[in-house]
Amino acid sequence: MKRNRCLGVLLTMVFVFAFALPIFGADFTLKVGTIVSETHPDYIVMHNVFKPLVETNSKGRIAVEIYPHGQLGWDREMTEAVQLGTLEICIPATAALSGFDPTIQILDLPYLFENKEQAFAALDGELGQRINSHLPELGFVNLGYPQNGFRHVTNNVKPIYEPKDLQGLKIRTMQIPAHVDYFKSIGANPTPMSWGELYTAMQQGTVDGQENPIEMIYDGKFFEVQKYTSMTGHFYSATMLLTSKAFLDKLPEDLRKVVVDAGRMFVLAQRDMIAKLELDRIEELKAKGMQFNQLSHEQLQVFKRTADPIYDKYEEIIGKEIMDIAREIRK
Repeated sequence: MKRNRCLGVLLTMVFVFAFALPIFGADFTLKVGTIVSETHPDYIVMHNVFKPLVETNSKGRIAVEIYPHGQLGWDREMTEAVQLGTLEICIPATAALSGFDPTIQILDLPYLFENKEQAFAALDGELGQRINSHLPELGFVNLGYPQNGFRHVTNNVKPIYEPKDLQGLKIRTMQIPAHVDYFKSIGANPTPMSWGELYTAMQQGTVDGQENPIEMIYDGKFFEVQKYTSMTGHFYSATMLLTSKAFLDKLPEDLRKVVVDAGRMFVLAQRDMIAKLELDRIEELKAKGMQFNQLSHEQLQVFKRTADPIYDKYEEIIGKEIMDIAREIRK
């Protein structure tokens, strides 16, 4: 509770001081791209915390511009732009970087974490640091791991209680090999497609359902085209506050610190906001007609055991050293 009160005070102070220093001209412009809308915590916290912290603490030398709704491209396109230095920051799903560094696929394996506290400890600790250490040579710096939360299955056919309930269902997944492999292994028909195509695909019946965290289900208005939400929690959806190394390198040391410090505050505030909103979002989705079903601990353990072969398959791709860290987390 004390941490939440302190964070609330910080957010209030940031919001107040955001208007104390108008930006008439800046030495640097920091563009932030995201696929989500202005109602998503990524945008809200970026606008109300990161932007005012950077602009105020840099004394107007850095101006922050935020581009939601995929205006600058989807995750992969923005990640490539950050690598090239034509975009300063984006907030992609970790999977967007798996093509650059295969070890990042560790974060997209099923049932890696049991709860968000375990995820935060791992991502802020050894696992996250190990992944971050590979990024600068690729042109990236990760300022931290925000979250979208645990991913759950929605569909228009039936509630999901056990793996066999997914057999034959056409489920949209992200274009992530481990996600596709897992859903295939339990008998579903995974159909990779981009976020931008998903709503129409569900509306037209091209797919039976999809899987996403609660906030993304709400943000995407999936309640308009989906009936059942089953709290499978099969993947934990971390994101990255991904920054261009070229941009950071050209900043003076004092301004670099401003950006890095504001990035950490963004991550903490975004995580808190996602966590606090989830229960409210579930109630709002229920009010809009979605039917929710929880899974018992025993039912979740059945799902968790079905994931074990995926870890064996990906050890050669990801590497034994980092896979050993993951297996220790899963114990």
